Amino acid sequence: MFDNIYKDKKVIITGDTGFKGSWLAIWLLSMGADVVGISLPPQNSRDNYVVCGLSERLTHIDQDIRDYDALCKIFDEYNPEIVFHLAAQAIVLEGYQDPLNTFSTNFMGTVNVLEAIRHTESVKAGVIITTDKCYENREWVYGYRETDRLGGNDPYSASKAACEMAVASYTHSFFNDDNSANIASARAGNVIGGGDWAENRIVPDCVRALEKDASIIIRNPNAVRPWQHVLEPLSGYLLLAKRLYEKGSPYVGAWNFGPFDEDSKPVEWLVRRICERWGDSAGYEVVHGNQPHEAHYLKLDCSKAGAVLGWHPCWRLETAIDKAMEWYEANRSEKNSESLRNICFHQIEEYSALRSKR
Repeated sequence: MFDNIYKDKKVIITGDTGFKGSWLAIWLLSMGADVVGISLPPQNSRDNYVVCGLSERLTHIDQDIRDYDALCKIFDEYNPEIVFHLAAQAIVLEGYQDPLNTFSTNFMGTVNVLEAIRHTESVKAGVIITTDKCYENREWVYGYRETDRLGGNDPYSASKAACEMAVASYTHSFFNDDNSANIASARAGNVIGGGDWAENRIVPDCVRALEKDASIIIRNPNAVRPWQHVLEPLSGYLLLAKRLYEKGSPYVGAWNFGPFDEDSKPVEWLVRRICERWGDSAGYEVVHGNQPHEAHYLKLDCSKAGAVLGWHPCWRLETAIDKAMEWYEANRSEKNSESLRNICFHQIEEYSALRSKR
């Protein structure tokens, strides 16, 4: 699907121990890339990074991206050609609880990565991953485009909007000639898939409750989100980096990667489908009361990615849920890293085969 562009390429992933980062690492490794991961240690022993045994298959460095000097030393030692920046504080509620860490990690951490790229001549392409929540949310019923106004009422969203401004600033100020790296930002919707155990994220919260035969607690049942399987945006990141590496400036800028329009669904709809998949013992309840502000309606317009990159979503939401639950169900019975890793490889192969037909 990517014309062997990643074979034998030195690729840095920041946030490789995280949910999306671990799946990206598996995909790149399957294509023959030489992957170097920079991240804090995994949060727990159930994370996809741990149970798939990725520490034995890539070069990983425990490092906080807020340490600029240490980050530059890593870039200088490994001389990456392509960089995917995913390391972040990625939970909205945690942003309310610890705004200082959220802003310092998400904003200054991103600036540090941009500086490291700027001072590393080997880097030809960099994709900075932000979020769909970087837009000033006006509760529109239609999708936000890359040219819409940035904003953020909560610390997490605001920190990601600030990242987007930093990327634009560096692009215009430093990455603006034939000898510089080509940089783009990628904004994705709410991602689901196996191996995510983050707190205050709907699918892992559901699985934790179901494993205990407890009711799933829903805070905002009517909140509409652009749900998609983790492989959807990752395929967009990989395609974008390929184009940046090969053709450069026409692909610099911001890009949305979201699901089919009709797959933007309310939280309660998603939870109901997960319960149906789990079995008769599954159930949920809605908790009312004062909750930290979160956008009610959020949807992405991905027509730019379709028209320019030729990227379109492949898996419908029902399939995304099935694939996610396949991983969690296997995780309950499989204790072998190879078996769980093979599930990831198999899903990547299934997804790639479908995308190659489109």
